[in-house]
Amino acid sequence: MNVTEDLVDAIRELINIGVGKAAGLLHEMTGTHIRLTVPEVRVLQYADLFTERTLTGSTRLSAVVLHFTGPFSGMSVLVFPEESAAILIAALTGERIDEPDLDALRIETLNEVGNIVNNAVMGSLTNVIGERLTYSLPEYREGSLPDILGKPESALYDWVIVAVSKFTLEDLHVTGNILMIFEIGTLHVLLEKIEAVMGSPQ
Repeated sequence: MNVTEDLVDAIRELINIGVGKAAGLLHEMTGTHIRLTVPEVRVLQYADLFTERTLTGSTRLSAVVLHFTGPFSGMSVLVFPEESAAILIAALTGERIDEPDLDALRIETLNEVGNIVNNAVMGSLTNVIGERLTYSLPEYREGSLPDILGKPESALYDWVIVAVSKFTLEDLHVTGNILMIFEIGTLHVLLEKIEAVMGSPQ
């Protein structure tokens, strides 16, 4: 699949609009000023995701997964190293985190964060192309990347948009990743529609 630099730039711009909206919603929810940016976007084959350098630095990850269906289908995943997820939740809730393990309340908080971020990002993409998706409820998962996603050899997924995301809360900086994982043959639907919008008169 040929994904041009201009197309990647357009996707990054749309994702940044989405995470900006998510930061505003999280500020309203928690009262904490949050800045969310996406400095880097890459398009990878699904199997290559399992050697992705920003995901292999930690053996334990915390993730919130939303499945989506519509003109293109797959799942959107907000994923952090487990320690980073605990720090982010502590900053949002004001609770002190002594152990990296997350209890039910903290998992609920991370689910809410993941739900807001995943919906805002996917909403930013679908709004500009005039399409709608149906979403599942957010699902918390933890462990290694194969624990969260399954085997690298997938009969269901073929391409992934990886968006490296930086959460800044006052002097605290946390990096996670937004993974948009597409069912086989469906990413091109999104890319063609974005290209059509890019090529239309402004």
